[in-house]
Amino acid sequence: MKAVVLSEILKPVLYQEIEKPTDLADDEALVKISAAAVNHRDVYISEGLYAGIELPAVLGSDAVGVVVAVGKTVDAQLWQGAQVLINPNINWGARAETQDKKYQVLGMPTQGTLAEYIKVPLHRLHFSPPHLTVERAAAIPLAGLTAFRALFSRAQARKGDRVLISGIGGGVALFVMQFALAAGLETWVTSSSEPKIERAISMGAKGGVNYKEKDWHKSLQTQAGGGFDVIIDSAGGEGFGYFIDIANPAARIAFYGGTQGKFTVNPQKMFWKQISLLGSTMGSDSEFEQMLAFINQHKIVPVVDSIWMMADVQESFDYMRNGQQFGKIILVP
Repeated sequence: MKAVVLSEILKPVLYQEIEKPTDLADDEALVKISAAAVNHRDVYISEGLYAGIELPAVLGSDAVGVVVAVGKTVDAQLWQGAQVLINPNINWGARAETQDKKYQVLGMPTQGTLAEYIKVPLHRLHFSPPHLTVERAAAIPLAGLTAFRALFSRAQARKGDRVLISGIGGGVALFVMQFALAAGLETWVTSSSEPKIERAISMGAKGGVNYKEKDWHKSLQTQAGGGFDVIIDSAGGEGFGYFIDIANPAARIAFYGGTQGKFTVNPQKMFWKQISLLGSTMGSDSEFEQMLAFINQHKIVPVVDSIWMMADVQESFDYMRNGQQFGKIILVP
């Protein structure tokens, strides 16, 4: 079979022949990949910006496919030929609050989803949402889970909250917005791109501002007619401190990334306003099930920016680095 293989850091990833998985354990399934998604995680690994890198590696955490073989299990008839979505969590652990020390994400060191076939335990499989195409469904796992935990489990977003989402256009940020809108929450966004803000508004966001503008936080607060109860961020950096200024008393600020680096906050404002600062990453298996149920209940359709052939994987990575996408980048074998 062919797969996307990273052999050296800072070298192009290649779509090349590798050995097809065989010898299924009793509780394993062989899935033929129909569509997979690119994540920043894959790009960061290729750049050496990730912990515990083991090479060579078949990258990829997200995929939808068809079960073509199963081990000797009582569930064989249930899964054979099913269209499935793969949960990329490995060893989350028993605690809902945080992942285990042994926790991993599918795709380095375990073989990832950017391949024609993948072998996974049956307990990683879920039936793909019936209202979605394979390309839309493939966008869900990593980004959808990260968004769901940050918004609902960590920030505890609830009816009546005003939500701010930074950096709209990225896969996780868009899922946060879609989840917030589906929950009936007043939702605002920021971006460095006016067209992205306009697209978010067309999808239901109340409004937004360009964070490159001077005093953007004051402009946003004026537009919104007040502060925010929930703020979801992925960048950190110098602008993070402004979130404290526009947060309402008892606000919850959840962040799942740090692409802009370290940030500083005013502790006096934080304790006086009783603000909660919440780190978040991925989510538990239970949250994955809750997230899928939420998507099915509200018939949420993930935003797909573009669809590429898997052979063009390096070009898709370069496209992601450029940062112009609005939604997920999908690869098909």
